[in-house]
Amino acid sequence: MTRVLAVTNQKGGVGKTTTVVNVAASLVKLKQRVLLVDLDPQGNATTGSGIDKSSLTRTVYDVLLEQASVAEARVTSPSGNYHVLPANRELAGAEVELVNASEREFRLKNALQAVMQDYDVILIDCPPALNLLTVNGLAAAWRVIIPMQCEYYALEGLSDLVQTIRRVRSHLNTDLEIEGLLRTMLDPRNALAQQVSAQLEHHFGDKVYRTAIPRNVRLAEAPSHGMPALQYDPSSKGAVAYLKLTEEMLARFSASAA
Repeated sequence: MTRVLAVTNQKGGVGKTTTVVNVAASLVKLKQRVLLVDLDPQGNATTGSGIDKSSLTRTVYDVLLEQASVAEARVTSPSGNYHVLPANRELAGAEVELVNASEREFRLKNALQAVMQDYDVILIDCPPALNLLTVNGLAAAWRVIIPMQCEYYALEGLSDLVQTIRRVRSHLNTDLEIEGLLRTMLDPRNALAQQVSAQLEHHFGDKVYRTAIPRNVRLAEAPSHGMPALQYDPSSKGAVAYLKLTEEMLARFSASAA
């Protein structure tokens, strides 16, 4: 069974793309076949995977407009050794062009059906907004991963996101559930971070991943080199944490399948 995971948070700067890229690389290290779908017009997951956005002839934009298949548009990350359905600025126009399109919310889901057998895990990097691109990601997903910083405003945003997931489940994807909440950029010395972390565990229980991602300079540096941290500095705290997180994710998959 292919696991399709949407990684989303409408708040920017929470480590969403960093999570997608580093989990993809960690999954490959753990012998999984991986497709990363970049649904963000900024294309940061594409460049963070070592792919030149300016050289692309086909992207996720062409797939959503049904002008190319996933198999035609996907490329291999030279640094992470996983497949990427890449994005660039063209994607920003997709929402306008899809306004009157048939089954506009299901364009990604329908396109992915043809390549499901090629992958063990498909990761979807959603944009930091609750727009049609994000809805496409949520409609295509089996579960949702929510990266978030442990700060006060993050809890407010989380409430909005949970409501959105419920609406998508009601109208577009009855199977959609939250797979896990991931604490990112965590500084355990920060009292507020500890309080918010405790509130998350109280309200969401075992939905909160035991593994948290610490603040780490290597994680911040790696994208400028077009590499996941696992390749850039595999011994760094960030790379080790993402590998541990990915092992926890796979253990959850196995438990849910049992």
